[in-house]
Amino acid sequence: MTFDVIGFGALNVDKLYQVNKIAREDDESYINGLSQSCGGSAANTLIGLSRLGLNTLMIGKVSDDSDGQLLLKNLKKEGVNTHGVISANKGRSGSVLGFIDSQGQRALYVDSGVNDTIKLEEVKLNLDSDSKVLHLTSFVGDSIKAQEALLNEIPSQLKISFDPGRIYAEKGVKYLENILNRTNILLLNEVELKLLTDNRYRTFEEEIKSLRRFDIDIVVVKRGDKGSFATDGEFSYFIEAFQVKCRDTTGAGDAFNAGFLFGHLKGKNLEDSCIMGNYVAACCVQNIGAIKGLPDLFTLKGKFNM
Repeated sequence: MTFDVIGFGALNVDKLYQVNKIAREDDESYINGLSQSCGGSAANTLIGLSRLGLNTLMIGKVSDDSDGQLLLKNLKKEGVNTHGVISANKGRSGSVLGFIDSQGQRALYVDSGVNDTIKLEEVKLNLDSDSKVLHLTSFVGDSIKAQEALLNEIPSQLKISFDPGRIYAEKGVKYLENILNRTNILLLNEVELKLLTDNRYRTFEEEIKSLRRFDIDIVVVKRGDKGSFATDGEFSYFIEAFQVKCRDTTGAGDAFNAGFLFGHLKGKNLEDSCIMGNYVAACCVQNIGAIKGLPDLFTLKGKFNM
């Protein structure tokens, strides 16, 4: 089958508590509310792309429990093909316990469950040569080995977009070398950029240059309320964020990825793709949870006169 974007990453149920503040050591805070939604970085991005009319497939793993059934049901409802999702008959599905303060900032605790038991031989992937992008996101444990192995099995013309997240970024460049050597589009935030480059460089430009030694075509840095930066080695852009009231930053980076990849696949230039990414992220942060605020194609077309 032909897909615009295939996602490969963890699948989690997000249980998000709204709190007056995020407690530190020997501290206390109180809970104002609770929401639950389906998450996982790759899945969030695929849902964003599916709402924008693209054909998507998820690769991941869930258990045959209530959370796993919820995750599968939600992907199907959002139009994401689930033929790549493995269903385990034992273990527990992944979940994230999150705490969000009044400014929309968050602290997350990940219970990876069966996410970290994926083997390449379990991954059923039957792709046509016209499929366009494989989007990789992080796992807590050893499922990165299945991602690395899959890179040797896919068509060479399939582009790789990679969002390492904090979990992978903390492991450093050496740990991620196999994926970075195959990456076409690298999507990360400022903290992840510093972690990935081990704080060895004094300037932003030096950090970016150090990653381009992997022959990555496009490096995008998500900068929160400061917008985004992107470079293809020839042109570089700093793009301002849309000014909105932030309720929750959960999934903002994944939302940006959806907008950026949509623009890229529709032939938009680097600057315009970043603007679309910023817009989809702005829609996301105005709502609680990673997917509630993601726009549909009609909304996006209205914003950008497409």
